[in-house]
Amino acid sequence: MYQSLETICNEAQTSGNSFWKLVQLDDMREQDITEEASLLSMETAYQAMKDSDTGYDPGLRSQSGLVGTDAAKLHQRREEGRMICGDLIASVMERALRIAESNACMKRIVAAPTAGSCGVLPAVLLSVQEKYSFTDKQMAESLYVAGGIGGVIANRAFLAGAEGGCQAEIGSASAMAAGALVSLLGGTPEEICHASALALKNLLGLACDPVAGLVEVPCVKRNVVGAVNAVTSADMALAGICSRIPPDEVIDAMRSIGRHMDTSLRETGTGGLAATPTGLKIREELASHSDVPENP
Repeated sequence: MYQSLETICNEAQTSGNSFWKLVQLDDMREQDITEEASLLSMETAYQAMKDSDTGYDPGLRSQSGLVGTDAAKLHQRREEGRMICGDLIASVMERALRIAESNACMKRIVAAPTAGSCGVLPAVLLSVQEKYSFTDKQMAESLYVAGGIGGVIANRAFLAGAEGGCQAEIGSASAMAAGALVSLLGGTPEEICHASALALKNLLGLACDPVAGLVEVPCVKRNVVGAVNAVTSADMALAGICSRIPPDEVIDAMRSIGRHMDTSLRETGTGGLAATPTGLKIREELASHSDVPENP
């Protein structure tokens, strides 16, 4: 697994391989598998993302009752032609909600890179495939790009909210989605890395403050923010806009910020939104039900 995005860019320049191909070759070496087996694993993951989207139940709520049915509301607004944004962003928003709500309702999802951020990458990729008619193989190739970016973040920083706050989950997922999107649209390795950096920079410092300790509020709606952020960051990078701070340094900054975060803001459910009067009331109400135990 690569230790820096700069290394991937340098290898792409010297070898002539694409970003995704370099990550695939690295995956083959690391797992000691064939090209066919590696590609099959990515195609299987992408199919699971499709299943997460199509498996959404518009009438289902999570066990806590805190989330569910919101994607259906957004879908209705889209059907009525009342969305403020364009159709691609509207599709991204709806899918991010669908998949994140499915996670809260214990349905099938792909942790990309975590369950709490599961809606970001699929929302972007599925919507873009629908718009541009990319093949499933092309989508699988874009997952290598996302995986390569996620791998570098994992090596240099962290992907878990308990370690680095929500910037490590939604922020990393947004960076992965931005890079994958740039790759699909023919961007260079450098543009891929700058898109990732722009996306991650926009979410630096994001706290992980789940109400009642559940990956539901505000987690589900943050998937929407991360997905839309990925699209805008990709557009900026493809327009030639660069991150003034090198991509690897942005990741290092995320690590530093995460280490300076108080533990109450790192998935403990004791700070931020979880500590508001309403957040505390929800926690108490859920703790009174034996089937939803209070988080220690």
